[in-house]
Amino acid sequence: MDREDYLERLGATTDEPADLFEHFEQRSVGGRTHHVLTAARHGVERGTVIVEESDAVVRGYPSIPRVLVLEPGIPSFFQGTDSVAIEEKLDGFNVRIAVAGDDGDAPLAFTRGGYVCPYTTARARDRLPLAAFFAEHPTKVLCTELIGPETPYTSHDYEDIDSHEFRVFDVRDRESGDPVPVADRRTLCAEYGVGQPRWFGRSEPSAAVETVRDAIDELDAAGREGVVVKSADGESMIKYTTESHHHAELAYAFSLPFEHGRDFVFSRIVRDAFQAVESGDSDDRLRERARDLGESILHPMVSTIRDVRDGDQVGERHTVRGDPDAIDALFEHLDDQSLTIDRRFDRREDDERVVAFVKVAESSRDRIQYYLDGGTRDE
Repeated sequence: MDREDYLERLGATTDEPADLFEHFEQRSVGGRTHHVLTAARHGVERGTVIVEESDAVVRGYPSIPRVLVLEPGIPSFFQGTDSVAIEEKLDGFNVRIAVAGDDGDAPLAFTRGGYVCPYTTARARDRLPLAAFFAEHPTKVLCTELIGPETPYTSHDYEDIDSHEFRVFDVRDRESGDPVPVADRRTLCAEYGVGQPRWFGRSEPSAAVETVRDAIDELDAAGREGVVVKSADGESMIKYTTESHHHAELAYAFSLPFEHGRDFVFSRIVRDAFQAVESGDSDDRLRERARDLGESILHPMVSTIRDVRDGDQVGERHTVRGDPDAIDALFEHLDDQSLTIDRRFDRREDDERVVAFVKVAESSRDRIQYYLDGGTRDE
């Protein structure tokens, strides 16, 4: 692998190849060597993949900054921008789908960290018109969210989705990462019958503040995540999330209290506090928000402690369905990541295999049991 050539192709901000490539991890997928950047370094996004045999680069997806107040946050961030597009931010599993091998190779689904997920790959090939799309656009990447109650990574309920579906929120160049403009991307996806996030409109940045507020009110009432605001060319973007999502994430974190760091918890509380101020919460509304926030912290933690006390398994609960071979590949993939899996049921429904399982939260389980047994905690 010519590291100097890849350094230039990636547009890295260092002149020393070793500074960047010491952070790449080598993996083997389908008989090919993948070099994966496990964390953002020197201007190159986390999850960027180099496939040595085919000389292909699959660029990682950029981190989206978060705005804590809509006014003046949106106009300030998009200063000099004529218009912005507003779309729903979906609560799912973010994967990039690309052909990373030679012409004619089947597309792969890459996680944010650059892993190839065999289950998501199989479901994407089954659910999306990938052959038709990549025949015409071989060097593009479909940036998607896998959403629905039956996925191995998230399990948020969406109306009209019984199992899972894909939603394409971006189309980018495989190597440069340059996005297709928002309007062009929505037209392109519509041509192939590919689902996309809900559209809330397009306006100049100042007018977008009120549009986002209305969208957030509607999404919050439905327990949805939030919105992404993008410049028309797709180059710049920010996100903003709902109160219900902040509390749901806190509930998730405190249901597995020793799996997530303080930064995870604190950031959600900070978001809620700034939102309360900008929303002009009355004393009564602030008390309601505080009660909901407190319940999202205490109730799930108490429930988990009781489960450990009673000998029940604790962790993330998921259900997946699909081709039996794809299900086997999924559990091999999870095993490779040293996860402890507790299968609850494994059955056939028509031609598909359906498995319910728990990703066991060993750290939380063991720490809680230690305290229940009389262990002490240094504070």
